[in-house]
Amino acid sequence: MRGVKVFAGAAASVLLLTLMGPTPALADTIEAALVRAYQNNPQLNAQRAQVRFTDEAVPQALSGYRPRVAVTASAGYQYTDTRLTSGGTPDVIVRTGVHGTNAPRSVGATITQNVFNGQQTANRTRAAESQVSGAREALRALEQTVLLSAATIYMDYLRDSAIVEVQKSNVRVLEQTLKQTKDRFNVGEVTRTDVAQSEAQLAAGRTQQLTAESNLNTTRSNFRRIIGNEPVALAPGSPVDRFLPGTLPGAVELGLTQNPNVTAAMYGIDVSYMQVKVNEGALLPTVNLVASVQQAYEQQMTVFSTFGASAVAQLNVPIYNGGAEYSLIRQSKETLAQQRLTLEQQRDQARANVVTAWGQLVAGKAQVQSAQAQVTASEIALNGVREEAKAGQRTTLDVLNAQQALVNARVALVTAQHDRVVASYSVLNTIGRLSPIVLKLPTTTYDPSVHYHQVRDSWAGVRTPDGR
Repeated sequence: MRGVKVFAGAAASVLLLTLMGPTPALADTIEAALVRAYQNNPQLNAQRAQVRFTDEAVPQALSGYRPRVAVTASAGYQYTDTRLTSGGTPDVIVRTGVHGTNAPRSVGATITQNVFNGQQTANRTRAAESQVSGAREALRALEQTVLLSAATIYMDYLRDSAIVEVQKSNVRVLEQTLKQTKDRFNVGEVTRTDVAQSEAQLAAGRTQQLTAESNLNTTRSNFRRIIGNEPVALAPGSPVDRFLPGTLPGAVELGLTQNPNVTAAMYGIDVSYMQVKVNEGALLPTVNLVASVQQAYEQQMTVFSTFGASAVAQLNVPIYNGGAEYSLIRQSKETLAQQRLTLEQQRDQARANVVTAWGQLVAGKAQVQSAQAQVTASEIALNGVREEAKAGQRTTLDVLNAQQALVNARVALVTAQHDRVVASYSVLNTIGRLSPIVLKLPTTTYDPSVHYHQVRDSWAGVRTPDGR
């Protein structure tokens, strides 16, 4: 009975590790872990830089509305030797010559303003804006992936550390059982076979403990990689059911409209459609206004300076350029059709993911209840088998099997509690609502629109808004 009490007490402490309500002092919480992953994950920060890179496509497209100014200058040295022939009558021929050196130099400026280019600039701008929106959705998708990974690895560590404690408790109980079995063997109550069975079960228990410790070391390494610090005194995690819709149809509806993969595919259609319009604009006339001014000196030996200015309207009507423009239009239309099919694919995938995650959540709730009932029954069975063994109605092997069944039940309960929490985060991820704002995490959220508005109307400059 003493061994039973030792095991029951240790197992109860393991369950408290995952079920206790109040957060212990100085414990790390799952919310704090999510905040660190959100702020410091290098993959996420790299994707934020990719969004800022995409932002620059908008001012590049808007540059088509702006004038182009070029300044030219030249200076040099030239030698001239010119002979001229002139005469008033056939009998009289006068030959003169001009020779010497001069230093020709000039400076000028040209301003070109596009007036009409088949709406190519407007369509390029709209396409760039859709690219920015698509990049933001890709960032949101990665944010959800990182937060889900952080929540999963947090719960993985809780599960694996709890399993280690279960296995350690099991080994301690098996050591006590082996000692008791040897004592009974010495007084002739059991045989050598009972001792061997106890030794074999203890060896198996130590193997299970080593395996559990190895799994915990792997999880600790992944915890450091994803969240950024070593796990210390983790508080229990809780499900996020309060942020989920009440029914599966409601979850599916949200997944079809808010899942970032779906919305990114929608923006992909906009980009492809605008690209079709850009390519069609290449078939339309182009109108430019060109103004130029030039001051030149000593371009010729007999002319000291010249000045010129002009303002010209240029019309370019494309007739035939080899057919490449028509091929581009056909090609972009195929891309548009492909993007529409991609949207349908993403919707189907989102629907399937929501249904799968929802099913795992429902199953997880049932598994927790079942595992709790299994633990209770296994505890009662172990106590009964031990009492019957004392009366000679059960063998040592029966006791060892009942004890192993209780260990398995407690491991199953810890695993079910883990799966229950992770499943709730997975559902939130599939419907597109796994974000710091929805989770109410105590952190400043990254707003990609800040950088966008900083660079959108920038006419010049090479420094980025953060000072680089």
